[in-house]
Amino acid sequence: MRKLNNIWQLGIKELQSLWHDKALLVIIAFMFTVGIHTGANSSSLELHNAPIAFVDEDASPLSGRIVEAFYEPSFSRPKIIPASEVDRELNNGKSTFVVDIPPSFEHDVLSGKQPEIGVDIDATRVTQAFIGAGYIRSIITGEINSQVGRGAISSAAPVNFVIHALFNPNLDGIWFGGIMEIMTDITLLSIILTGAALIREREHGTVEHLLVMPLSPFEIMVAKIWANGLVILFSAAISLFLVVKGILGVPIHGSIPLFLFGALLYLFSTTSIGIFLGTIARSMPQLGLLVILVIIPMQLLSGGMTPRESMPKLVQDVMLAAPTTHFVKFSQAILYRGAGFEVVWPQFAAVVVIGTVFFGIAHLRFKKSVALIQV
Repeated sequence: MRKLNNIWQLGIKELQSLWHDKALLVIIAFMFTVGIHTGANSSSLELHNAPIAFVDEDASPLSGRIVEAFYEPSFSRPKIIPASEVDRELNNGKSTFVVDIPPSFEHDVLSGKQPEIGVDIDATRVTQAFIGAGYIRSIITGEINSQVGRGAISSAAPVNFVIHALFNPNLDGIWFGGIMEIMTDITLLSIILTGAALIREREHGTVEHLLVMPLSPFEIMVAKIWANGLVILFSAAISLFLVVKGILGVPIHGSIPLFLFGALLYLFSTTSIGIFLGTIARSMPQLGLLVILVIIPMQLLSGGMTPRESMPKLVQDVMLAAPTTHFVKFSQAILYRGAGFEVVWPQFAAVVVIGTVFFGIAHLRFKKSVALIQV
């Protein structure tokens, strides 16, 4: 009971210290509100108001229908320009796409010919250029098929594919990006907060005060873990309801309590990593550099940004030792696909085992650093 009371009182002290650190509070509030909103919108790969212009050398009803088929929000309102202005339009960055409809286009289409439409693309805007080319082809093909009375799918096709996008029926990248931003912020801030808490004790000289008390390194570590983990978990829950579901309008069909329980287990691992880094770094700038070295491979290779199946087999095997791999897997399963505990319990167990290992390593390192301070 004495140990539990010590851990509780130290955790309360940690929360009070965090409350007086206004810079960290601003960072937490920003990351879980504005950061998630902007990150979700910037991660969307759909076209949004892509500037497009047309050179209509046919001036036929069909060419007019093609021009009118491009509208917001995917494309901005199309402009009609002369052929002599194409290079200037692209060089000045006024348009990303310029579609050139040749003379006699409608006549050739109705005659059964296959006329060509030229599309000039500003490829310096790589993402828009790649995605927009497919959009333009699909829209123009649909208008031509509609005009000449042909179906978009040949009647001779042996198989008719019916695709259902269960989690994201509109294939909206914002839905995916919003939830992934929460996962990223949980990882980043939990490591930073616990590492900064330890360095703050050293910089303020309060580590020595703790050492003269009947406290063990284990109690100090657990107090920092539960206090900082609680702040991150509470912030993530608020952000999930207010920003992701409220502002971004992402429908979450899975169990949010189950996700938060898994995040609680995951925070045990990341906060232990933060304490370990805090025992290595001697200042906040050093901690920042160490966090960059740790967080980038954890995020890039966990499967959250790119599928793990596309990575080399060695990388996949190595990243099984990282808690982020299992966190991303069970978070996507719960929030995207509505999985229950019977599906994600192996990832929960893996996170607990990995967290225990990291906690043990951090504890040994912390005991060693405490011994050096006492000497």
